[in-house]
Amino acid sequence: MSDLRDTLRVSAAELGFDVCRFASASEPWSAGERLQHFVEAGRHGEMGWMETTLERRAHPTAMWDGARTAVVLGMNYGPASDPLPEMADRSAGYISVYARGDDYHEVIKGRLKTLAGQLASRLDAEVKVFVDTAPLMEKPLAQRAGLGWQGKHTNLLSRDQGNWLFLGVILTAAEIEPDPAETEHCGSCTACLDACPTNAFPAPFQLDARRCLSYLTIEHAGPWPVEFRALTGSRIYGCDDCLAVCPWNKFAQASRETRLAARDISVGPRLADLAALDDPTFRILFSKSPIKRIGRDRFVRNVLYAIGNSGDPRLVASAERLLDDASPLVRGAAVWALSRLMGAEAFAGLRDAKLAAETDEGVQSEWALLPLREKVAERSEVG
Repeated sequence: MSDLRDTLRVSAAELGFDVCRFASASEPWSAGERLQHFVEAGRHGEMGWMETTLERRAHPTAMWDGARTAVVLGMNYGPASDPLPEMADRSAGYISVYARGDDYHEVIKGRLKTLAGQLASRLDAEVKVFVDTAPLMEKPLAQRAGLGWQGKHTNLLSRDQGNWLFLGVILTAAEIEPDPAETEHCGSCTACLDACPTNAFPAPFQLDARRCLSYLTIEHAGPWPVEFRALTGSRIYGCDDCLAVCPWNKFAQASRETRLAARDISVGPRLADLAALDDPTFRILFSKSPIKRIGRDRFVRNVLYAIGNSGDPRLVASAERLLDDASPLVRGAAVWALSRLMGAEAFAGLRDAKLAAETDEGVQSEWALLPLREKVAERSEVG
C-alpha cells in the first residue's frame, strides 16, 4: 500500500495538487455533533441545505456506508501578497482571493476524477469524488489526514500553505493506510477573531454564519440587516480578514495554478462600473467565476452597500440610477447607499419624489424606516 500511496502522490502533484494525504473515512469522530449544535443554534442562517442534509453530513459513512478511506487533496490558491491593503481604496470593490480566478470547483473536479480513475483501476474498488458540492465535511477529513487543522476561525489552516488551500476528496471502499492526523497549533493567538469586522465568532473555533460577511455577500438572498451594512466596507464578494491576518501565512506561497490567477476585473474593480452591470453583461464578465453563481441582483446589492460606505459623492449618480432598477433588492440597496452619501435635505427631497411611485413593500420600508434605524445606530455608537 505504501507503493500505491507514493504513486498517487506523484500523480496528484502532476495534476497540480500541492498535497495528497490519506485518512480513515469509517472511524468515529465528533465533527457531526459539532455540526448539529451549529444548526440547532440557527447559526447556519438561510443555508437550509445544511439542515436538510444534517444526518448525511454527520459522518462520511452516513452519506456512503461503503466508504473506508478518504484521499484528501489540497490545491494552494495563495495570493502573491497580503490582499487586505486593497480595501483602502473605498471607490473600488474588494473580492475575496478565492473568487478572483476560475471557479475552483471546475478547476479541481476533473483532475480529481482522473486521480480517482487511477485509484479505482489499481484497487478494483468503488470511488466517489467530492469538491464542496455534496454533504461531506471536508475540513475534519483534512485534519484527520494531516493537511492542517481547523483554526479558531473554523477554516482549515496549514503549516505549509497557511490559510489558502482548496480541498478535494476521493472516498473509496478500499482500505488504505492512513497518514497521521494534524493537531491544533493556534496556541494563544486570537488574530483571526480580533480581525473580524462583524464579530462573527461567538467563541474560538465557533462561527455564527449570520454575522459573517462571506455568508452575507454570497449566501444571504435578501436585504442585509442594517447593522452589518456599514461594516462591510468595500467587500462585495466574500471576506478575507480572518484568513489574511493569520501568522501562519508567513510560510504560504503564491499559487502556481494559472486558472486560479486573479482576473483584472477581480482586483480593484471600480464600483461605478460594477453598479452599471445589467444581467447579460454580468454573466459574460464573470463567466466561469464563482461570482456568477449569486446572480447580478445580489451582486449589485453588495456593490451598492459598498458605494454607501465609500464616502465618494461622485457615486451618487450610480446609486440614484438604480432607484428605477427592475429588482426590488437593488432598489432597496440604492436607497441605503444614497442615504449615506447625500445630505439630509437632498435625500429627503429624493424620498418625497420616489416613495409615492414605489410599489414594493420592502423598498417602501427602506425609505420609511431608514431614518429611525440610522438614529438608533447613532445612539448605539455614542453609547
